[in-house]
Amino acid sequence: MKIQSPPGMRDFYPEQMRRQRWLFDLWHDVSRCFGYQEYDGPIFEYLELYTIKSGEQIVSELFSFEDRGGRRFAIRPEMTPTLARMVAAKANALPRPIKWYSIPRLCRAERPQRGRLREFFQWNLDILGVDDPLADAEIIAAACEFFRRAGLTADDVVVRINSRDVAGGLLRQLGVPEVKIEPAFVLIDRLERIGPDAFAELWSQQIGPEPQPQRVTEALTAGGLDHLTSLCKEACDDRFTQAVQRLQTLFEHLGAFGVSAYCDLDLRIVRGLAYYTGIVFEAHPRRHRLRALLGGGRYDDLTGLLDGPKVPGVGFGMGDVPVLELLDELKRTPELSETLDAFVIDADSQLFQETIDIVSLLRKSGIRCDCAFRRVGVGKQFKLAAQRGARYAIVVGQELLDAGMLTVKDLTTGRQQQVPAEALRQNPRAVLASLSDQSASD
Repeated sequence: MKIQSPPGMRDFYPEQMRRQRWLFDLWHDVSRCFGYQEYDGPIFEYLELYTIKSGEQIVSELFSFEDRGGRRFAIRPEMTPTLARMVAAKANALPRPIKWYSIPRLCRAERPQRGRLREFFQWNLDILGVDDPLADAEIIAAACEFFRRAGLTADDVVVRINSRDVAGGLLRQLGVPEVKIEPAFVLIDRLERIGPDAFAELWSQQIGPEPQPQRVTEALTAGGLDHLTSLCKEACDDRFTQAVQRLQTLFEHLGAFGVSAYCDLDLRIVRGLAYYTGIVFEAHPRRHRLRALLGGGRYDDLTGLLDGPKVPGVGFGMGDVPVLELLDELKRTPELSETLDAFVIDADSQLFQETIDIVSLLRKSGIRCDCAFRRVGVGKQFKLAAQRGARYAIVVGQELLDAGMLTVKDLTTGRQQQVPAEALRQNPRAVLASLSDQSASD
């Protein structure tokens, strides 16, 4: 019986795992460079953690189950609720700002499609305890630094930024009732995916005939920060004015961080999740019709929903699937291979035990090395060493071994020399380093 991996799940063979590790290393490096600490949580949580935030309708999107005690759980589909739960539990004991990151494995019970699988990894970066646009700017700057290090320029990727308070103010000016603002955000979040005709039909059904959907789309594409500033003078809406000022401050900080080229104001970005409370953003490929690379924003009320003190927060999640798809599309994924420092070759099958002893000694010194498991000729062992990407081949021969010597060949230059076996046993790293220095000077 042939059994395949479940739909929407992935097998990671060594070549795919090397690519995952490269991506994870970049995520780790950028996080630590910006001063964030790693955390993690359980692979599944109480189902209520997700329904508190998103309502019972979220259950159909989760892999949920009931244990023998009748408790309802769900495999985590995102990390922000876990983060909020953890911070709420110890909020008063955690030093501010709380700068944490995580790279969890997540699952969502939805139809697999391009750029969106049921199982995926996600880079989560968050700052809590800071109610200042500087925190939002730093989070966005960290994402842009990842793009830079991954070889994605501002011509490849754009971070589209908005404020829910600004978008809400525009909708109120158009006559949308306050109780309809959140449903309107859900529709606006789908606008680009479903197109203007479907948007207009749904708008009329769910929001009403007024304001007309065309007026809404025109208001969301009318202009930049200068246009918003001019609207502040007409609106007499303090909440709207303050939100525009926060956006202006945010873009000033982004300029100071040196990432303005990546960032655009886009009033259509509202994020469809109700827990976002202010500035929101998404990163998209500029020229390729692929899914968003990341999504995030400010969530200042989430810890309060979990019986903790209200702790302001901002963060994002970046999935591995769309990022790797874009890198593949642009041919920017680096060539990756697993290499060895050394491959030990026996010139005579009678010397295999000596070979194993040397391999063991090198490994204890932290040197990546291997040998042939099957007894084959020297030529085939050299070929295997090359296939494994070994830098050096160490040859154990009876005549030289009797004289206390071993042959070491640099497989990148073809240069070989004899080295004292005792020196290799005493300090193998120093011996190989000296050979590397000699090769560099030749």
